[in-house]
Amino acid sequence: MIHHDGSALHVPDQAPVLGTDVDVVLRTSPGVSRVHVRSLVDGEPRFSEAVPERRGDELWWRAAVPVRNPVTPYRFLVGDRWYSAAGPADHEISDATDFRLVAHPAPPAWIRDACVYQIFPDRFARSPAYAERALPSWAVPCGWDAPVAGRGELTGRQVYGGDLDGIIGRLDHIQSLGADTVYLTPFFPAGSNHRYDASTFDAVDPLLGGDAALARLADALHDRGMRLIGDITTNHTGDGHEWFLDPAAQDRYYRSPDGGYAAWLGVPSLPKLNWNSTGLRKAFVDPLQRWLEHLDGWRVDVANMTGRHGTDDLTHEVSRLVARAVRDVRPDAMLVAEHSHSAGSDLDVDGWQGTMNYAGFTRPLWTWLRAADLALPDFLGVPGGVPARGGDAVVRSMRSAAAGMSWRSWTHSWTALGTHDTARIRTVVGDPDRVEVAAGLLATLPGVPLVFAGDELGLTGARGEEARRAMPWHDEPSWHRPTLARYRALLRLRRAHPALRHGGLRLAHADADTIAFWRETADERLLVVARRAAGAPLRIAGLESSVNVYGGAAEVPTDGPTFQVWAVDGN
Repeated sequence: MIHHDGSALHVPDQAPVLGTDVDVVLRTSPGVSRVHVRSLVDGEPRFSEAVPERRGDELWWRAAVPVRNPVTPYRFLVGDRWYSAAGPADHEISDATDFRLVAHPAPPAWIRDACVYQIFPDRFARSPAYAERALPSWAVPCGWDAPVAGRGELTGRQVYGGDLDGIIGRLDHIQSLGADTVYLTPFFPAGSNHRYDASTFDAVDPLLGGDAALARLADALHDRGMRLIGDITTNHTGDGHEWFLDPAAQDRYYRSPDGGYAAWLGVPSLPKLNWNSTGLRKAFVDPLQRWLEHLDGWRVDVANMTGRHGTDDLTHEVSRLVARAVRDVRPDAMLVAEHSHSAGSDLDVDGWQGTMNYAGFTRPLWTWLRAADLALPDFLGVPGGVPARGGDAVVRSMRSAAAGMSWRSWTHSWTALGTHDTARIRTVVGDPDRVEVAAGLLATLPGVPLVFAGDELGLTGARGEEARRAMPWHDEPSWHRPTLARYRALLRLRRAHPALRHGGLRLAHADADTIAFWRETADERLLVVARRAAGAPLRIAGLESSVNVYGGAAEVPTDGPTFQVWAVDGN
């Protein structure tokens, strides 16, 4: 047995300060006789000898790591073998997977406890005022039950009339689910229903109710002790944006002498911002800060491409600029970045607090729980459909992604079973019992869980656009009631047990059909067992004095799909 992670059980000082020494703890079996910690100070390795303490059947090795740089990589030398965030190695390894202590300003404490509910405003709920609003020329009005055009001329143009006041009328539902933070996809005026092609960052789209409606929604949420997160594009605007049309602001975009310009993935309606521009940097700070009068943070769209174009690589610079602008007016604000792939190299630079963790959560989970007859055309952008993989491969995928960033960034990243950009989880896994397994892992693995509105009702959709169907509030018989009950119970479980929000993560077992792991704090130990199919009995030490807290089983079940959680007395 050998284990370390960045939780308080193994790193008691969760907010390292430059110039201090921070203790780290490695747990091993009693047979280990020597442990050193290797850390980097100003790029040079240093070694500290660890001192053991016997705790039950384990040795807990403690050593001090000097924190002299904003990010301090470290790993363990156990005898003559290395142990890093990627796991044990019997060969020489690079520094890329070292654990990290981060001394940059810490994210607000509330984020680790949050549960985010994502809303695509046009499809969530209408208020009576929607009928009085004139539609722009690009919009095609649709009845609430009209099918969504996944591809073709209507894509992006269908308007169903959902607005911000409509959301206020459904806050009881959101809160009953266990969510305490609402994330809105963009609310700025634009030339599409998704609004990632903003025409200004200085106003709320009148179709959604305008500035006053955002204030009303924010007040309604804050009165309930809930929070509101906005969505902003740092990589591009719409081609109707006031900056793009202003002759005095041409340097804010990548333009060529012949009148051409760079655009996101070559889409002409989405011209790319040029962060070399001093004018852009000054102009962007105002909306970032001004809307925080109502918002509690931002999700940053296409953060992975922001500031990157040809020989330019300004992403870290931009992320620091954005983070400091936000922190100056709201030190308690959330700032999470969209990355559709590995984000580690863009984190821990005093910028984004975390990422949308597709690489370390969504993608591995889909490969494990996918339906046998799933026929998606690609795997979140990767050609060839969703591969089928075992639980042991899922664990390796998650560990690989986690090893690329600090524990702090990992636990402040959003985990999602699906979003407005993906297929629905019910479509991916098919079986509602597998949806329960997926939702169980959403509630129990490290990270900030995000629920895309409608997943809790069992909605389906094969692509991002198709997944954006209107919420069937008026058609309760179509809701999958067991799925709704399971989401509520699982998110309530997460709220009830600090170990699920702040505990470490230690693998107990993994095979093709089963993943089992411990979530642990100094005061609580939980064993989580997820099975996609029936399997052989498991023998896991420590369950002798346990109490089942989810799933109702007296022992590790052999059936499947199933999801179970036990609380274990004592440490």
